[in-house]
Amino acid sequence: MTFSDYIDYLRDKRIGVIGFGVSNQPLVRVLLRSGCDVTVCDRRERAQLSTAGDEAAAQGAKFVLGADYLEHLDFDVIFRTPGVLPIVPQLRKAAQNGAILTSEMEAFCNLCPCRILAITGSDGKTTTSTITAELLRAQGHTVHLGGNIGTPLFDRIPDIRPEDFAVLELSSFQLHSMSCRPDIAVITNVSPNHLDKHKDYQDYIDAKSAIFAAHDSGNKLVLKLEDAQTPYYASLARSDIQYFSDEKMLQNGSCCVGGEIYRFGRHLMHEDEIKLPGKHNVQNYLAAFTAVEGLVSDENCRRVAMSFGGVEHRLELVRELRGVKYINDSIGTSPTRTAAGLHALKTKPIVIAGGYDKHIPFDGLGDELCLHAKRVYLTGDTAEKIRDAVFASKFYKPDAPDVQLIDDFTEAVLTAASSAEAGDIVLLSPACASFDRFKNFAQRGEYFKKLIMELE
Repeated sequence: MTFSDYIDYLRDKRIGVIGFGVSNQPLVRVLLRSGCDVTVCDRRERAQLSTAGDEAAAQGAKFVLGADYLEHLDFDVIFRTPGVLPIVPQLRKAAQNGAILTSEMEAFCNLCPCRILAITGSDGKTTTSTITAELLRAQGHTVHLGGNIGTPLFDRIPDIRPEDFAVLELSSFQLHSMSCRPDIAVITNVSPNHLDKHKDYQDYIDAKSAIFAAHDSGNKLVLKLEDAQTPYYASLARSDIQYFSDEKMLQNGSCCVGGEIYRFGRHLMHEDEIKLPGKHNVQNYLAAFTAVEGLVSDENCRRVAMSFGGVEHRLELVRELRGVKYINDSIGTSPTRTAAGLHALKTKPIVIAGGYDKHIPFDGLGDELCLHAKRVYLTGDTAEKIRDAVFASKFYKPDAPDVQLIDDFTEAVLTAASSAEAGDIVLLSPACASFDRFKNFAQRGEYFKKLIMELE
């Protein structure tokens, strides 16, 4: 089905769009501009939808708003926001009554005219997606990078050519019950995450498998050899499976052995030549190198790895003031991501952590903070849970590290900064989502940077 065919199909349907956030606003504009019957359903009130809401209303959108926005889903087609999973009772009831459940990203995947590389995982998917796009661009390809990385792509389909590439970062929320068939799929790693939304860890694991569920032998699936879930995914997949490893020599994939990086048996470079710091970024590159085998030359792989400076909010150096480095790692929304950041730094940092509670364990993070943090300032809903994990760690010694709870985020940042001395690193790496205080991790990172830039 072409894009225009799909729009024609939707014109005589009653369409509900759940959530009026970044991904769904361009979708609503396209549907309204095409003459579709669109109702926006959102928890927020009308005034909170600001200018985007005014524009949608002017184009003819209807609205169901407030706390009961999911209670009357009498539509033919429902586009859900990623944060509302199809397992919620209201969506299940709507589906039982005949509604078609889909999403902006699912529609894009099924209508996109070019080859798709889709990347998911608990950690590293944003950086791996960005690296993959950079590698393809270095080879001269036109690349459309979007999905969970923050750029919706549905409205751009008419401008995409068959010879282009789409690189999609896909979250478990987007993948849950999603029908898609990317040409190449990558799962960076899987560890407990988002258990506040998924019914259990197995549901989270299975959501990730949608990225390759429709594959056959003509499609490629890239998995980390050492990841605990890899045998499970490999048993389900009909794909051509290729691996990446930071332990074992591989001929059918990319690996790092003894500090040397090999790509399908060919020596590529030494890991220290990669500009992005940290072992976790070596793994991100291994995944990307494997994904673009046959599409990007070794020479361009080396060139990008040696020059690419990284993605905003990911171990981003904000400034150095009086010998103190301030680093924004707001993307650190899980304990494993924060642990990777700690391992990437050569100096024990002063850590600012805590945030929205996704109901995931912090035991391992407690160990990591004891071993790799100089001091810890905890804020947000999870502050006490992280403190308790630190105190319970077998590596904890009294005041090593010193741990303080500060409810106000601003005060936590300023207190951490005032405690720093020349040679220190102040690291924002929350190990939690941002929704207790901020709209998203990017807004949290921007606010942290604002506070740091205002220091005198």
